[in-house]
Amino acid sequence: MAKDNHPPADPTVFIVDDDPDIRSSLSRALKVRGYLVETFESATAFLDGYDGNPFGCLILDQGLPGMTGLELQKHLNRQGHLLPIIFITGHGGVPESVQAIKGGAVDFLEKPFRQADLIERIRSALDSAEAQMLTVRRNRDTQSRFKRLTPREREIVDHMLANPSDVSSKGIARALVISPRTVDHHRARILEKMEVGSVAELIDLALRLDDLPAAPRTD
Repeated sequence: MAKDNHPPADPTVFIVDDDPDIRSSLSRALKVRGYLVETFESATAFLDGYDGNPFGCLILDQGLPGMTGLELQKHLNRQGHLLPIIFITGHGGVPESVQAIKGGAVDFLEKPFRQADLIERIRSALDSAEAQMLTVRRNRDTQSRFKRLTPREREIVDHMLANPSDVSSKGIARALVISPRTVDHHRARILEKMEVGSVAELIDLALRLDDLPAAPRTD
């Protein structure tokens, strides 16, 4: 079955800046280049309007009134949002820029900046967002495949992952005290459910995950 590994066709560039002239000029420049743009005058307004879409990037003024740009970045990180951030500031210093980059920001630009420089950062941010989102989708798909396995199938898989040099039917049968024929039957079902052609592919698939889903209960 073919998997949908393609991100939405149109990324969104979110602009959060309390200066209406900057919001207007950046919005026009980006829309001319074909980007979808949403603008907000404050961090609170952005949080009220943001739907969690990770395919895009955030152009964020550091010196916002109320919740600052760095505070918004920390909030988004705590919430697990993957939106890449490009900071812009009229009075940024080294400590702020270092803090922003450590928090995962793509870049930290001081006003005034050339629009060409910002566009370059936006392209880089969107490339990063696309790669990150596809990775998340692949991981979720792999997780869902593991959840299809029965308790016995998962037990066999766990043995193979823990003993990659001993994945023969006889070896698995000996360790789990079942017959090699039973192992062969389960192995065929495992490969089918996991949508892979070999045990080597299965092990490689598992190694790409940060965490395997919990094994199904046997009771």
